[in-house]
Amino acid sequence: MRSRLLLVFLVLVGLLAAGLGVPLALTDAQRSQEEVFTDRLTDTISFASAAQRPLIESPDGRAASTAFTAEITRYDEVYDVAVAVFDRSGALVVASRPPERLPELAGEPADRLRVALAGRRSETYPLLMPWDEQPIAIAEPVLVDGEVVGAVMTVSPTEALRAAELRTWSVIAGAALLALLAGTLVALPLTVWILRPVRRLDEAMGRVGTAVVAGGSPGPPIRRSGPPELRLLAGSFDRMTETVREALAAQRAFVADASHQLRNPLTALRLRLSNLDGHVERDAAEEHVAAMEEAERLSRVLDGLLALARAEKAAESSAGDAVTGLDAVVDDRLENWRPLAEHTGVELRRSGPRGLRARITPAGLETVLDAVLDNALKYTPPGRRVRVATLRIAGRVGVSVVDGGPGMPAEDRARATDRFWRAPGQSNVEGSGLGLAIAARTAAAAGGILALDPAPRQYGGLRVTLWLDPAPDQ
Repeated sequence: MRSRLLLVFLVLVGLLAAGLGVPLALTDAQRSQEEVFTDRLTDTISFASAAQRPLIESPDGRAASTAFTAEITRYDEVYDVAVAVFDRSGALVVASRPPERLPELAGEPADRLRVALAGRRSETYPLLMPWDEQPIAIAEPVLVDGEVVGAVMTVSPTEALRAAELRTWSVIAGAALLALLAGTLVALPLTVWILRPVRRLDEAMGRVGTAVVAGGSPGPPIRRSGPPELRLLAGSFDRMTETVREALAAQRAFVADASHQLRNPLTALRLRLSNLDGHVERDAAEEHVAAMEEAERLSRVLDGLLALARAEKAAESSAGDAVTGLDAVVDDRLENWRPLAEHTGVELRRSGPRGLRARITPAGLETVLDAVLDNALKYTPPGRRVRVATLRIAGRVGVSVVDGGPGMPAEDRARATDRFWRAPGQSNVEGSGLGLAIAARTAAAAGGILALDPAPRQYGGLRVTLWLDPAPDQ
């Protein structure tokens, strides 16, 4: 983002330099060319006045013609500007240099000569660029008693003019480059000053999002610096963070309180339904069984809500630097779930390196493993295996559970950690839809993630991996 803002700033400075420099260069070139044109026009008019006698005098007036020739020759030697006099038919009468050294009278010079012999003056030249090599040709009619008797033409080379223009353009280009350099030197600290609070907001967004969802503290307020607008934005962000944290805390408290308060009435309802067993008429027996099943299902949902509330409360109050050895917790949970696995005909197998330690509380790790193992045993058919492995990859440690069930498509895996979500076609499987949600939130509270991926092809099913930050000494 810093490089993009710096690039935008430099582009603006470049456009400003071009917007000022190019018109300045063109104006200076136009002014220099007009000065040269005006100077040459004045000289050409003077020569047109002096050329009257050489054009109208008889052969006895050769002295006057010789004097005029000497004048234009000296002018040519001093200023390197060719001067030529033409009669009314366009034939050369006298010139400042031999005819073979005169510039070629073709194109623009020839057109200007025809205009002068028609009695009109030469028009101003359009702006000549430094790469235009054409000379400046100016032709003036020679008039005697209002009648055109010939024309005088001056042909000026433009090397000096173009060189001066090129020097001016180089100076302006150098000034533009200096402006860009100065703009860069100014833009670097300015960009840092503007973007530092934006970077802090971005970092705080990630930190606060994880902390608030996990039930933890959003951390200290953002240090307010930079432009006034960004300081106001930082204050608004702090207020929004506190509001969201309070709203989520109130929601968790309500879920916990409601679940706890509903347990006693639900327990009484189940007892009353159980007491009716054997006292219900045969026609209503099926409804009685359905009511018992719904009461059991509601009890499981409440148990899940309480477990979720306890997990979030534990995450909120637990220390962020808690470290747990994975081996003891993994072995303990496998021993606790092994009887159920043997009862359902599923084999539990453990693998992976030992001695790993991660940033999570023992209770948090137990919560995640219980939820994931419960889910794996539900969907693994008899005769298959559930594989539990400890992992250490690229600066992370974790525990993966691979079941032997049917697996999940990508769209179902994306929603599997939502509360109360059940996979389509699995409504006959017992559960409240809160197990993976509890596991995901417990993992987030510890700074980890719960990843759901397809199991390796030879195993099939679903692989659920808890990734955690390793202990400092790992």
